[in-house]
Amino acid sequence: MAYYLSINGAQVKAPKTLSVAVQDIDAKADRDANGLLHRDRVAIKRKLTIEWGPLTVSECSVILKAISGQFFSCSYLDPQEGSMVTKTFYTGDRTTPVYTFNPVTSEYVWQNLSADFIEQ
Repeated sequence: MAYYLSINGAQVKAPKTLSVAVQDIDAKADRDANGLLHRDRVAIKRKLTIEWGPLTVSECSVILKAISGQFFSCSYLDPQEGSMVTKTFYTGDRTTPVYTFNPVTSEYVWQNLSADFIEQ
């Protein structure tokens, strides 16, 4: 399945997988003597877990450079909103575990670039 993904306004190669976590951010959460939870939810944020399939050296470089800033914008299909949204994210570790040489195209190919995009 192909996913549309835009980083800083530029469309990048569609990832192999993209999952969206909807996360509650609490300033404080306590349980009372009856075991009931009392929360001070201050925000709802998204975390995108993304993995790409085979990428050429240049495709991999474009993605890694696009997410290298302290923050970046990303447009994606949000399951809760039911539409394309653009949010500001930062990224955690970026992992590109394997590269191979394709003798047919005489190019190196990176496999399975993965990253988490965490909403600011």
